[in-house]
Amino acid sequence: MRDEPLILVVDDQTDNRRILVARLESQGYATAEAADGAEALRKTRELLPDLILLDVMMPELDGFEVCRRIRADAGLPYIPIVLVTARTDLEDLVTGLDAGANDYLVKPVDHAALTARVRSALRVKALHDTVEEQRAELAGWNAALETKVADQMREIERAGRLRRYLPRQVAEQILAAGDGEDILGGRQTEVAVLFADLRGYTAYSDQYPPETVMAALNAFHRFAGPLIDRHGGTLERYLGDGLVVLFNAPIPCPDPVDRALNLARDMQQGFGPAIGRHQTADFGLGLGIGIAYGTATVGQIGFHGRQDYAAIGSVPNLAARLSDIAGQNQVLVSAATAQRAGQSHALKDLGERSLKGIAEPAAVFELVL
Repeated sequence: MRDEPLILVVDDQTDNRRILVARLESQGYATAEAADGAEALRKTRELLPDLILLDVMMPELDGFEVCRRIRADAGLPYIPIVLVTARTDLEDLVTGLDAGANDYLVKPVDHAALTARVRSALRVKALHDTVEEQRAELAGWNAALETKVADQMREIERAGRLRRYLPRQVAEQILAAGDGEDILGGRQTEVAVLFADLRGYTAYSDQYPPETVMAALNAFHRFAGPLIDRHGGTLERYLGDGLVVLFNAPIPCPDPVDRALNLARDMQQGFGPAIGRHQTADFGLGLGIGIAYGTATVGQIGFHGRQDYAAIGSVPNLAARLSDIAGQNQVLVSAATAQRAGQSHALKDLGERSLKGIAEPAAVFELVL
């Protein structure tokens, strides 16, 4: 409602309108006039008054019909209507109220009654407007909350998919960055790559039923997973009976080689106790590890609906080949890895070895556990 309420005075008699307008304006109200029912409807839609004082006895459209049409117009806000009539029969009053009027005044209009009726109607209007404003505000809050909840649910679902199909560190950086394009895009960087592979697995899987084999594999991965996190590695992928871990991608770290060597040592030292109950005297499982360091291409590979984060190039290939020739409970590392290792790591020079798929013999070192 306006600070200075606007009251539309509707009467086909000019003198009647002027008397009401004068009295209302003396009370500080703004006014507008209409001389018949059609004009009343037009000005109601145009001005949206805060109150209508509506004469009943008018030609063509009487006050009852005007009232009905206003109430039937869904495009109009709530506007109190006070009928002004010389007709005091109970039937006429019931007809007016049934048409949608809020109150009535009897002609000739008493000034005190006019003032009281107007104030009462405007109080109702003010309360109604306040409720409507609060309802609209609440609807806006609800809509915003629904949008926020929907956004959060989509983000939760997205996070779940990312953490299921991508290494945890990659997923978290993508979520933090928004779209993750800078993280997943291909780039070259220095990485330490650790390949770990179970020894004796083929004979073990041939001897025991699938549930026993799966229990042993899960025991290995449950043991290795927390160690990888603790040393700041990124689990690139599982290889059934093995796994691949990256250091310095996608999360940079100042000492990727030392981290890889420390992880390898902890994996070898804890491997036996971790899967001890799955071991037998005839079919024991061991762990062979290979580590290489150098420049590799890292980034997203795959197809729509299934993406992986991977390192490709000679460095991961070398780590895989070192893992292939590593004996049970042995850690073999490349020359570049040995050169970058800190003083806390004891390395034994094993000389050059021929490795599958690598043209030249490679210098190989063993981590002393």
